Amino acid sequence: MKSAVVVFPGINRERDMMVALETVTGHKPFAVWHTETELPKVDLVVVPGGFSYGDYLRCGAIAARAPIMTDIRAKALKGLKVLGICNGFQIITEAGLLPGALVRNSHLHFVCREVKLKVENNHTFFTNKMTEGAIVSCPIAHGEGNYICDAETLKVLEAEDRVVFRYAEGTNPNGAMNDIAGIINEQGNVIGMMPHPENMIEPLHGKTDCRPLFESLLAA
Repeated sequence: MKSAVVVFPGINRERDMMVALETVTGHKPFAVWHTETELPKVDLVVVPGGFSYGDYLRCGAIAARAPIMTDIRAKALKGLKVLGICNGFQIITEAGLLPGALVRNSHLHFVCREVKLKVENNHTFFTNKMTEGAIVSCPIAHGEGNYICDAETLKVLEAEDRVVFRYAEGTNPNGAMNDIAGIINEQGNVIGMMPHPENMIEPLHGKTDCRPLFESLLAA
């Protein structure tokens, strides 16, 4: 499996993601700088977490308009798998690859801790090695992870089983609607999520709860 990780100014989780991908898949990802205009030939592109452009203007808004995003959007429309984590979720949502928006946490504080995630859909390219309904631990670190959308969009997401992850056991850290922690697009090739699964895949992390997510990429 060939993958690429996009690097923006201010992004700080690209190395974590690259290590996770290489550790589990056995292939070293390409690092793609935001000013490049074309992706290498890959099966997956990951937009990682961090604070692109210092979160100025609006989280993900500037990065979503970077040169490389034009090619990512075009190839996503043709079926390329795209995974956005935390700030990456914000970026791909700002870029129009997913519906809704990520806004300030309801309590207006930055949160950095562990939450419980419930796997709502195990038929995606990132969850096929998981059990539907499984609850796993996963770290978070964000100030604007409160997922919102209009009532009709929410109805469609729920009806079409496009909510991939929810915060479980009362651990919703940001006020997201319906405890939504991650969603998938209608075509099934773009996933965005706020938690950081790349930081819980090996024993030194304390737990390996999220390793099957990366194993799912290989199976897909």
